Amino acid sequence: MKSMKTVAIAIIAIVVIVAVGLYLTGSVGTSNGDLNGQDVQLAAAASLKNVYDEKLIPMFEEKYPGVKVTPTYASSGDLQKQIENGLKADVFMSAGNKQMDALINESYVDNDSNVKFLENKLVLIVSADSNVNISSFEDLKNVNGTIAIGDPESVPAGQYANESLHNLGIWDDVESKLSLGTDVTAVLNQVAQGSADCGLVYTTDAKSSDEVKVICEAPEDSLKDIVYPVAPIKDSEHADAANKFMEFLQTPEAQSVFEDYGFTIHE
Repeated sequence: MKSMKTVAIAIIAIVVIVAVGLYLTGSVGTSNGDLNGQDVQLAAAASLKNVYDEKLIPMFEEKYPGVKVTPTYASSGDLQKQIENGLKADVFMSAGNKQMDALINESYVDNDSNVKFLENKLVLIVSADSNVNISSFEDLKNVNGTIAIGDPESVPAGQYANESLHNLGIWDDVESKLSLGTDVTAVLNQVAQGSADCGLVYTTDAKSSDEVKVICEAPEDSLKDIVYPVAPIKDSEHADAANKFMEFLQTPEAQSVFEDYGFTIHE
């Protein structure tokens, strides 16, 4: 009996040693050390550049030493096309559901992993020293100069602008005055530099520049909620690091940073 008890204890000890060894070598679970050498290739809408570059990427890399986040910023439509054409992204964050839904339908993203994460607002801006006499979206039909918006074909901010202006019944009045930007940052720069008299951008973009001022927000009944979804790419080469990045984005610390930059957390 004593001999059997000794054998049982020995077996338990061996199992514990093997389990610990597997954990430490990464065969069971994922420790922070297992992520060393992995990159997170982030494809993110241009309106997210400031918050990621200035705060969130440094925070994540400090939390997971050895992991590097490499971002690609562009319009969400452009990023969608890049992913479809082979961009090795691990995480995609869009400024609109349309682009994410397209990638879900094409099986680049698993719908179960898609998080409808942030919200933003569409605002009318002019340069900081502008004397343009406008106080509402409806006043855009009286503007004699140029109105900058994102290209509705590929830029979510432009699609929201298109939706709002159509719903307000003034699209036909302003269409000939439009200057179409390749992304929302380009629209912001057109207004800031004076090449456009006014423009439609996100609240977060307007907040990032002292060279523009906000006239007003788009009327609530003129467009649907502006939602930013985020998801890992299904065939990511760095799935463990991508999942850690997704977890990090949803921590209170990261969400607080997004809010500091003018975003709201989607309920």
